[in-house]
Amino acid sequence: FVSSFTAHVATEEINPSLKVPLFKEKTKLEGTKRLKLYSKILHDCASKGSLSSAKAVHGKIIKKGIDPDLHLWNSLVNAYAKRGVFGYACKVLDRMPERDVVSWAALFSGLVNEGYGYDVLDLYCSMKKDGVLPNGHCLVTALKACSLSLDLFFGTLLHGEGVKVGVLLDVFVGSSLVDLYAKCGQMELAERVFLFMDKKNVVSWNALLNGYALKGDAGKILNLFQGMTESELRCSKFTLSNVLKSCTYLVNLTWGLIAHSLVIKTGCEHDEFVGCCLLDMYSKCGLAEDTLKVFKRIQEPNIVAWSAMIDCLDEQGQIQEAAELFSLMRCKGVSPNQHTFASIAGVAANLGDRLYCEGVHACIFKHGFESEIILSNALIAMYMKIRSVQNGWRVFKEMSSWNSASWNSLLSGSHNGKTCDRGPSIFHKMLAEGFKPDICTFTSILRSCSNLLNIKFGHQVHAHIIKNGLKDNNLVGTSLIDLYAKNGFLADAELLFTQLIERDLFSWTALIAGYAQSDCSEKAIKCFNHMQRQGVTPNNFTLATCLSSCSNMAMLENGQLLHSMAIKAGNSGDVFVSSSIVDMYANCGCIEEAEAAFQGMVSTDTVSWNTMLFGYLQHRQGLKVLETFRMMLDKGLEPDEVTFIAVLSACSYMGFVNGGKEYFDSLTNVFGIVPTIKHCACMIDILGRAGKFNEVESFIKDMKVTSNPLIWETVLGACRMHGNDKLGESAAEKLFELNPGIASHYILLANIFAAKGRWEDVRRIRALMTHCGVKKEPGCSWVMVNGQVHIFRSTDGFHPKHGEIYIKLKELVEKSILAGYVPKTDHILNDVSDDEKLEQLFHHNERLALAFALISINPEKTIRIFKNLHICEDCHDFMKLVSGVIKQEIVTVNAHALVSSYRWNWLRDYELDLEVSHFQMMASGLGHRQPIPVIGHHYEG
Repeated sequence: FVSSFTAHVATEEINPSLKVPLFKEKTKLEGTKRLKLYSKILHDCASKGSLSSAKAVHGKIIKKGIDPDLHLWNSLVNAYAKRGVFGYACKVLDRMPERDVVSWAALFSGLVNEGYGYDVLDLYCSMKKDGVLPNGHCLVTALKACSLSLDLFFGTLLHGEGVKVGVLLDVFVGSSLVDLYAKCGQMELAERVFLFMDKKNVVSWNALLNGYALKGDAGKILNLFQGMTESELRCSKFTLSNVLKSCTYLVNLTWGLIAHSLVIKTGCEHDEFVGCCLLDMYSKCGLAEDTLKVFKRIQEPNIVAWSAMIDCLDEQGQIQEAAELFSLMRCKGVSPNQHTFASIAGVAANLGDRLYCEGVHACIFKHGFESEIILSNALIAMYMKIRSVQNGWRVFKEMSSWNSASWNSLLSGSHNGKTCDRGPSIFHKMLAEGFKPDICTFTSILRSCSNLLNIKFGHQVHAHIIKNGLKDNNLVGTSLIDLYAKNGFLADAELLFTQLIERDLFSWTALIAGYAQSDCSEKAIKCFNHMQRQGVTPNNFTLATCLSSCSNMAMLENGQLLHSMAIKAGNSGDVFVSSSIVDMYANCGCIEEAEAAFQGMVSTDTVSWNTMLFGYLQHRQGLKVLETFRMMLDKGLEPDEVTFIAVLSACSYMGFVNGGKEYFDSLTNVFGIVPTIKHCACMIDILGRAGKFNEVESFIKDMKVTSNPLIWETVLGACRMHGNDKLGESAAEKLFELNPGIASHYILLANIFAAKGRWEDVRRIRALMTHCGVKKEPGCSWVMVNGQVHIFRSTDGFHPKHGEIYIKLKELVEKSILAGYVPKTDHILNDVSDDEKLEQLFHHNERLALAFALISINPEKTIRIFKNLHICEDCHDFMKLVSGVIKQEIVTVNAHALVSSYRWNWLRDYELDLEVSHFQMMASGLGHRQPIPVIGHHYEG
């Protein structure tokens, strides 16, 4: 009987154009030769993909009434199966009088090639019912079907079948088993089968490599690759692509280079996929030049290669080159895809050019990708980064739907500047819309809270983090540490730090920065040392933060160690680090070393020049400030607001009234900078020092700055210098209204009254302080000996060596009197006897620190004393004479980083400054010079 398919073919008239030419030549062939001929023709049809010819042969067989043998039947099944006509193949199989393993394997092979894994497994069961035993090829095909359908159970049955029929040692069966177990995630079984294979080919190695690639075990892949190279097998491009991906993941350049050499050796260098893997590997290893060389060798790079090269240049900081490459790609006629546009949006954000960013946005519209949510998110992040918040919001609102990444992109613009206050409201809206915050969301909103110093909202976010089960995440934990540290909650920051599962560089740096910002400089340095002992290498920011701590506490020795560490690690070329080195030396009284560090900088910017300007200002070298400012302008650098604070402060110190006025006017007229309150305070200080109080009052009215405390602090300081008790009292009254909690305002006014002999008014002001609950923090000085800070207060009797200290101090007083020292008791503004004034004067805390240093420090070393208040004029004289007596350099640094250096063989000019406002403002201009916690912004006495 005839199957329906066969009957249908028999009734068709065979088109002559479908006839195979060999029919014409061999029409008279009969018997076995004819069958062999038809089998050969069908084999050719299967291999060449000619379905019509196969049908023609089948039709001829039916028309001639030929009785096919088993080989011809199998050839028919194979031809139809190879061409994907499985219905015909199955019908032919049904009509076969007998079927062997080859018949079934032919059908299996075709189905597997088309991805029908489950159908093969069903047919395999039918084959077994038919009583046919599998051979090696049949098992290989069935195992491939198991791999396709990830049917591990059926695969283990086939494994047992292989053992039963004795084909397990076949290299193809073994490779298929390895592939099955690897794809099903059973790497232990895969490796066991692999190890027991007598012979291994490239397929078996690739199967195991692919399994580890699926698991992301890059280290294991490289180990296997090493074994593969030792076996001298020729690597395929699939092997090499997996190896290159592993090298990329592990940033392993050594094995990446070996793999690249094999790519060249095997002739795969011009393969696009392998080329992209090479691009990615060199890019992740930070070798932009090598990446570009590989890119140029790709004959016709596709969009994937172009995108990989743009990504590489962007990651290496070559953003201009990345933008140019994008333009070149478009000129070459290669159309960008979504990934390319996402990359170039990141490049545009880093360029910071608003017009270019808008051009990228227009280009995305032109290519019809405006509705792609990934690109919309990239555009939002781009606009937020360049502070074009309105454009970012516009893109967000035009989106048809949002995901968590959309909200995260929006939050990325609320990290700093004027937009950080939007963070909490965006977070609230996100929650109201029903979106669940993720790690990126929490890190962004915590950063916003840190910059806002909004600890209350930060606590609420912390509660959400715990609720969402992310408290153990390292990134979120580090962001929380940063939040609490910046808000001064160091105990909470320390607790969170101890709870971190893994402490990386960023978590260590967040805690160190918290200590530094809270003026816990000693803790910052101890934490840094602990971090190093844990094997964590500091980055530029960590080094700069620790250098700032050394600067704040005048820790010269620690600062020098950090300087040498920065040179050794190659960080000294970083502008941020080198500027911190300059600042550290200047703050520690080593202006020559600061100059040398500045001159040795590889590159400079406005911040580094400002640091040097303030360094000279700290050392009262006003002419150097103005000279350096002119050099800065000659170099083509644009001064900023901070630059002019230093310049105007120098004019104030040197009494350059007209020069100060010219510089102040140039702020707006020449440089287009709107004068800030600090600039106005500088100008008032210039006029106030010169005693031009009428001009001071006119300037305050003209500039409309009557409501700012800094202005009246500056006026009060000038009045203290010139003894103007009338204006001084008026300025103090303003300060009591604007900021009644600052002790220095009361003390300055009391000192003005005391200098005028108005003791009743002095008592009134002190009573007012008590009534308002304002307390003056006591003055203190400290000196570092053998890595430890020793703090002293006036008439301190608590130091373990206080007996030796007072003996040494008495000796110094006697020697200095012999050298011409005359105590200036008029600087003790208390209504007490002369003897009591002398007692107070001789036991000022900086003198106690000096005496301790002399009994503890090597006579050849410079003595460095740090004080939280200004040093009185009598102590200046005393230090100068003592330096000459002991022939040892003494350096003092006061609360606002003003440095005085006393050398026995030569002396720097110094001037006593009794007003706090001007140099307090100078310190805040640099942004990181703040006194230790016990410091009060006031005078001693």
